[in-house]
Amino acid sequence: MTIRIIQESVSLEELHRLAKEQFGDFVKAVVDVELEVMAVGGELHADEEAVLMEKGSRQRDLWGINLYPEKSGEEWLEYDSMINVRPSQNNRSRGVEDAALRAKIREIVKKKVSRS
Repeated sequence: MTIRIIQESVSLEELHRLAKEQFGDFVKAVVDVELEVMAVGGELHADEEAVLMEKGSRQRDLWGINLYPEKSGEEWLEYDSMINVRPSQNNRSRGVEDAALRAKIREIVKKKVSRS
């Protein structure tokens, strides 16, 4: 699967297609909270992280999430990735522990995913 960097937007329909091709009901994504771009389509969050870093992202700005195109509201976005385990940034779990950071990720995803 080709990893796609989303600088402008991706349709919800495209995420549905990616989900069906890969994991069935979800798509892995990595969000750069500084550059406000997102990578989708990788088998592993680490693959998407590597592509973004090749394009100039800093690892400390990258956070792994899962998107469930069939769900809505808070349930459609899940903060769960091994790349999120960062004791040096006070994040000791696979989730994103900082509420302000989760809100920023949520806002970036909202801007990048076209739901119409």
